[in-house]
Amino acid sequence: MSLNHPIIAVTGSSGAGTSTARVAFEHIFFRLRLKAAMIDGDAFHAYERSQMAEAVQKATIRGENFSHFGPGANHLDKLETLFSEYGENGSGMSRRYLHDEIEAAEFGQEPGTFTPWEALPADTDLLMYEGLHGGVVTDQINVAQHVDLMVGVVPTINLEWIQKIRRDTDVRGYEPEDVARVILRRMPDYVRYITPQFSRTDINFQRIPLVDTSNPFVARDVPGADESMVVIRFRNPREWPVDFPYLLTMINGSFMSRPNTLVVPGTKMRMAIEIIIMPIIETILEQRPKGPPKRRRRTDYRIED
Repeated sequence: MSLNHPIIAVTGSSGAGTSTARVAFEHIFFRLRLKAAMIDGDAFHAYERSQMAEAVQKATIRGENFSHFGPGANHLDKLETLFSEYGENGSGMSRRYLHDEIEAAEFGQEPGTFTPWEALPADTDLLMYEGLHGGVVTDQINVAQHVDLMVGVVPTINLEWIQKIRRDTDVRGYEPEDVARVILRRMPDYVRYITPQFSRTDINFQRIPLVDTSNPFVARDVPGADESMVVIRFRNPREWPVDFPYLLTMINGSFMSRPNTLVVPGTKMRMAIEIIIMPIIETILEQRPKGPPKRRRRTDYRIED
């Protein structure tokens, strides 16, 4: 962790509200006049779309579990190197994964491919990562140790499945049975590598649907923001400037369910992120020292209930 070159990691998955979180952070950076190096976690996948399908098929034949949630399908070593280098000197290498035809057309490439690796922009104030592995720890890799502020954006598991099923069947043309097989194949990696990150995060935003999602494989629609509540858990409220009375006053319909847990309406998620996170970022930036880079030790990962 670096006081000179802070790193913010937003870790989440489909259906959680990561797009909402990204917009909220962009608003914060604009208001604070910050230049951020924006990193998409998909850029650190190890395979292009066509290659991934082949890799999955070979792993299945070998009887191995293989998914984008696990380290085998990602360059987690490169991600840790980026975080380490950025913390030391504000530099590093990244690239973009081109998800669709619109993104790909900008670079004259096919969807599902990567742009070349290139250096981050110079003179950025901080790095923001958004993806699956912002707080991942394995036997060989410890990405979490480099992060100054770790934010989890996670839905309930059934809501995440509904999001994936609807997207893959309606947009990508898959059959529901095929999507179900993908979900089952990913589950061991999800349990081992994804969910533990949400115990390391400083703040979690968890979207909870208020409609029946008991069978995600037959749900016709993804629950909207007005059909959800967001549970916001602070791992250690004393570490950052968290003014709960102010938040309760500012966010209509909010309440405290535990001493470190705020609940807000789903439609207020972006607002909650902005008014919670902006003072924290200001505090992080105020701690930047003059002179040579200095590092600080991350606090332990205990959850305070």
